Amino acid sequence: MGVQKDRMKFNVGGRVMETTATTLANAGRNSMFGAMFDDNWNLILSSNKESERFIDRNPDCFEILLDLLRTGELYIPPNIPEKLLYREALYYGVLDHVRAAKWGPFDGNRLRLSCSLQGQAPGDGTAIRAGPDGGCCVAHGSMVHVYDWMLDEHPPLNLDYQRVNDVGWVDSDNIVIGVSERLGRGDGGMGLFNSHNGELRYKFQVCHENQLKSYTAGALSFSSDYKIFSSCKGRSNEYGVGVWDQVTGKQIDFFYEPLGWSLGDADKLQWLEGNNCLLVATMFPRKDNCYISLLDFREKKMVWCWSDVGATFAVDEKRVRDAIAMEDNNSICVVNEFEDLGFMDFRSSAATSIRWSSRSRLMKGKMPEEPCYPKLALHGGQLFSSMNDCISVFCGPEWVLTSRLRRSYGGSICDFSIGGDRLFALHSEENVFDIWETPTPPLV
Repeated sequence: MGVQKDRMKFNVGGRVMETTATTLANAGRNSMFGAMFDDNWNLILSSNKESERFIDRNPDCFEILLDLLRTGELYIPPNIPEKLLYREALYYGVLDHVRAAKWGPFDGNRLRLSCSLQGQAPGDGTAIRAGPDGGCCVAHGSMVHVYDWMLDEHPPLNLDYQRVNDVGWVDSDNIVIGVSERLGRGDGGMGLFNSHNGELRYKFQVCHENQLKSYTAGALSFSSDYKIFSSCKGRSNEYGVGVWDQVTGKQIDFFYEPLGWSLGDADKLQWLEGNNCLLVATMFPRKDNCYISLLDFREKKMVWCWSDVGATFAVDEKRVRDAIAMEDNNSICVVNEFEDLGFMDFRSSAATSIRWSSRSRLMKGKMPEEPCYPKLALHGGQLFSSMNDCISVFCGPEWVLTSRLRRSYGGSICDFSIGGDRLFALHSEENVFDIWETPTPPLV
């Protein structure tokens, strides 16, 4: 865009304000202000260049948003409700600018607690999943509560007393929910729901020997080519991992559970884009033993696997509680209940023993009355591990502990999730979840 010398006057709710074309252009093509420019980003002027453009909206919010476009900084006076400003930003099409100014790019070492929310459902939450736009959803028994990035709750999704095992975001408008089947009902499985109003768009069916089967959907994962993966348990031989097309809802593949292995009870699925395979992990205590494998659906074979079957445990501390694949390091990271991290190289076809890196000596403080099993996450080259009431951040080639996130309210962390440049941590008590954000960097 060339240098703009044109100035523009707006009469917003009776208050006249003046700005430049350059400031308005900062709003972007998809905003209301972007429509005031031609294809070459020249301001389209009316026949009377001195006339004002009248907008029947809140003038105080308009001033705040105009200052944001000028400076890139967002300052909200105490007398302006934030949700009022968000509503006005949505009207002008600059909500993304407001969101970007509220918190910065995700960095685990700079996270700060933004707020904590008390859930509405009775009982403890079981899972939390971050949405792509900064919102989240929380599973409680047979209910899923969905929150947008402003943390306003949408109508909850009631799964008719079917226990929710996992939930995942397809995009900001759609979520997939996997539930258990009920005895004598022949239902269960997985469905795609509208995240705004809870409407069921379609169910994902399992076909076995040319017959539709009822099944329990467990852990979920998604690939960039619009495939959905879910661990499945049926009443006949439908144990394994199913694959569906998320656009059509049609089943396109099924990897049956080999004899002596565990796939249908998996706690975690993770799609590995670079290796074009799926991590499937079943951990103690869901099963008496731990099973971790990489599945290649193209060749219908297990290309890597590890299990502790036959291992002797003098103490329980070496039981694997969670696992995650780290493609950049060609390894699988596991964690035990004392937050000891372990690593296995998945480049060799035969899995070796776990190389443990002790972190338990770093754990201090009193153990909570109801400790939760640790969970792992990988984001932006940083490794995260939850343990009791805190989340540890590990960085560097040796995965050195660099920071800890702790909140004294709500008890142990039973689950956490990262997405939309936020970290959400769900506590086991009081139905509380925390929102952690990275502050915006200071302007020099």
